[in-house]
Amino acid sequence: MMLYRRYQSYCHRLQHDMYFLTSTSRLNEQVVDKIILQLNRVYPQILTNEEAEKFRNPKASLHTRLSDLLKHLQKKGDRHCQEFYRALQINAEQLFNDLPSRKILKTPDPTEIDTDKEQYMLNDRGPVFFLACFSVAAGLALFWYCCNSDTKVVARARRILGFSPIIIGRHVRNICMLYLEDISRE
Repeated sequence: MMLYRRYQSYCHRLQHDMYFLTSTSRLNEQVVDKIILQLNRVYPQILTNEEAEKFRNPKASLHTRLSDLLKHLQKKGDRHCQEFYRALQINAEQLFNDLPSRKILKTPDPTEIDTDKEQYMLNDRGPVFFLACFSVAAGLALFWYCCNSDTKVVARARRILGFSPIIIGRHVRNICMLYLEDISRE
């Protein structure tokens, strides 16, 4: 059902949105005139000059003119309805975003997998988490390297730890140096 709604034609969407668009005070006179003029001037021309004059006739009520326009566009086909939505988006973006058919398109299907969301699920912890994990791994590797019974390794590790107050905190460095001294005495 969601798949059908997501890919339905513009004519079906317009039929679905018709009541919403024609209800009181959704579209004012100026916005409707702008939409009609845009449909009259767009290439390929959606409304002829006569049709545009008919739908801009101030003698008829706005509700009647808008209803007639929407029915006319549905009879003309999907391309005409699509151009109406484009004109509505340009001239009344907030109303366009509030359309019932847009809300259906934005509503995710609970059975559908959202690949964009899944892509970031593994990477939602940020750079601090990465640096913390990297520091723990580097610390364990250095610790394992220093625990080797070879005395040359201990001397090299002591030299590296002695000159790294920027990389490793002072307290951690002191603990590591004490550990290395204990190992070298054995």
